[in-house]
Amino acid sequence: MSEDNDLNKIDYSKLGFKAGLEIHQQLDSHKLFCNCPSLLRQDEPDFEVSRRLHAVAGESGEVDIAAMHEASLDKEFIYQGYGNNVCLIDLDEEPPHEINKDALKTALHIALLLNCKIETLTQIMRKTVIDGSNTTGFQRTIMIARDGYVETSFGRVGILGMYLEEDAARIIGKEKGKSIFRLDRLGIPLVEIATKPDIKNAEQAKETALKIGEILRACKVKRGIGTIRQDVNMSIKGGERIEIKGFQDIRNIEKTIEKETKRQIKLVKENKSVSEVRNALADGSTEYLRPVPGSARMYPETDLPLLKIHKNFIDEAKKTLPRLREEVEEELKKRGLHEEMIKLLFQENKIEEFKQLLHIYDNANFVVKVLVMFLKDISRRENKSLEEVGNILEDSLADILNAVKKKKISENDVKDVMTEIVRGKSLEEAIKIEKADLGNIEERIANLIKSKPGLSEQAYMGLIMQEFKGKIEGKEAREIIRKYVK
Repeated sequence: MSEDNDLNKIDYSKLGFKAGLEIHQQLDSHKLFCNCPSLLRQDEPDFEVSRRLHAVAGESGEVDIAAMHEASLDKEFIYQGYGNNVCLIDLDEEPPHEINKDALKTALHIALLLNCKIETLTQIMRKTVIDGSNTTGFQRTIMIARDGYVETSFGRVGILGMYLEEDAARIIGKEKGKSIFRLDRLGIPLVEIATKPDIKNAEQAKETALKIGEILRACKVKRGIGTIRQDVNMSIKGGERIEIKGFQDIRNIEKTIEKETKRQIKLVKENKSVSEVRNALADGSTEYLRPVPGSARMYPETDLPLLKIHKNFIDEAKKTLPRLREEVEEELKKRGLHEEMIKLLFQENKIEEFKQLLHIYDNANFVVKVLVMFLKDISRRENKSLEEVGNILEDSLADILNAVKKKKISENDVKDVMTEIVRGKSLEEAIKIEKADLGNIEERIANLIKSKPGLSEQAYMGLIMQEFKGKIEGKEAREIIRKYVK
């Protein structure tokens, strides 16, 4: 029997399996405690500094075991930065500013969609982190909401808490006794969502992650690799809690949980079970990282007051609450949009632009063609990046569709008009070019019929559509043909 088949036979209920998720998602806003932009750069940094970090006691008066472990390594940390998106706050040379209100509102949106209760008065905390990823030696974190839930096919999974916190610096390289970090990522706002240990099996873990992911994508969050990270906390009867970190792709969650469960079964039988943090590997296996941190690493932030979230701010968040993809899809289907067109809109993140253009020209499928398909075709044909083509046409698409609505041009002319604008023409010039190119349509069709007498109406239709390359509507062509073919 293969290993995979063996893993699929795991009876999670008999094992006393339970698990919870921790999901970290970057928000699309400037940094959490300063006004620096959340921009990652790849060019050479403008400066670098060297630091060593030390473990301190938490609120309980004890030093956290994970912090002690990192401190024992006695590493030097090199921090690299840029003048335009790294400031004295990132370097821990200036106290943090007031919390980013834009990020706070997005956090409230997420909390409300997770059915959570908002914490209207909450303490900003410091979480000891001395692996070098924070220049301060701690991460600022705030509980925003608690006691929520998501529904899955296996039952409800509770949300223990949702936190707003600052992201860590990103690791660039390691040398003997030294780690090198970039400070451009440090301070980017992110939410951490911690579920209750209500997950009963690997399949439910994946479903829960997908449900939460759908909620996050409905809100103002960053997209792409590295913007979301997922951890799994799991245990079986007789074993200790294991935290698995490093899931970039949730498709690996099921496989990793299955393999880790099998490893735990073996450890319990050998009386070797220990609580630890492990790293998820691409093949579904895990490797040891460090001891599991405890509550001893948390203590209050002394540079900032208690965070008060006023009722008016919560009410505003409720009024601007985004809708989930499922709801938006239903609305788009009612507009007559085909399934493939809906997928394209979501893939390209063009929902809002689509709604705006649909107010001008009420043909949903054609609007998607203009927004997505035509832009891609022109990008390839003109050898320009999609972003460049989009920027050039950004202010013209509404005017182009308005011209179609007023019958100045046809739908068949739109891609060519867009192309001429990308080549540097104004909208008026592009429309004139199309009209001049068509010339006297009826005269040209009459000459074509005269030159090829005796053909059927369908044959003439084919010749005309080829001649005009889709720049004439079929109905218009057929009416002209019938004038000259008896």
